[in-house]
Amino acid sequence: AVALPLWNVIQQPLRGAVDALHGDIVALTPMEQITIIWMWAPLLLTIYLASPWILYQVWAFISPGLYPRERKWAAPFILITVALFLLGGTFAYYVALPFGMPFLLGLGTQVGVKPMISIESYYSMFVNVILGVSILFELPVVVFFLTLLRIVTPGFLMQNSRYAILIIVVLAAVVTP
Repeated sequence: AVALPLWNVIQQPLRGAVDALHGDIVALTPMEQITIIWMWAPLLLTIYLASPWILYQVWAFISPGLYPRERKWAAPFILITVALFLLGGTFAYYVALPFGMPFLLGLGTQVGVKPMISIESYYSMFVNVILGVSILFELPVVVFFLTLLRIVTPGFLMQNSRYAILIIVVLAAVVTP
């Protein structure tokens, strides 16, 4: 009962681009619709909805081994990490996918290529983009821990920001299709 409304939410960023470019969303194999719409999408939603409980179970396993001072830092760390992860997924869904899909699907229209995307390839890209951007939004936490462990210092980060920007641009050029 939840699979079809869920698929409508998942395909929303794609739908606008496909409609604007007069393309199609297709199923290339007989099992593609069942596996993506009726199995993988609800499974992903289930994992997402269960994630607070899973996180709590991980915390319940780890917390007995922590000092009281470390436990005090854990709650803000978990809240910030979860908030950044959700913010990254929201950014990917509302910004990256709606702007990226028309661009990517429209690249071949000048030479007569009609965009047709299979639901399996779109779902795979959807999950990769959502997870990838969500993980990228965790970089402030990584930098915080690197600074806390004295692997990097704020001065080092400021001195090497030009190189970091160059590396980010090169990686973005390589990752972008």
